[in-house]
Amino acid sequence: MDNYIKEEKILEKSQEEKDIELLVSIYKTKKELDVANRNFEYAEGDLIDYYTYKIKAMSAKYDYLVKKAKRYGIEINMIEQIDIRYNRAI
Repeated sequence: MDNYIKEEKILEKSQEEKDIELLVSIYKTKKELDVANRNFEYAEGDLIDYYTYKIKAMSAKYDYLVKKAKRYGIEINMIEQIDIRYNRAI
């Protein structure tokens, strides 16, 4: 039995692609946080706890992503540009 090793070239993402990916993550997290906040307003019973935890989790994720973006020197106002592009792509 012969063992063949296939060599594959791993393509690294460019910094611009990483930045855009981070901005899209921020955008999606913000949208999910907004939805959770709206749903919380109408929640009853056990759903109140669910949305409380979801809001807390989404807020922590959003804060983390924004801090990461600032560390890399990415301007958060670029999210508006992502919003326009993302909505056109849907």
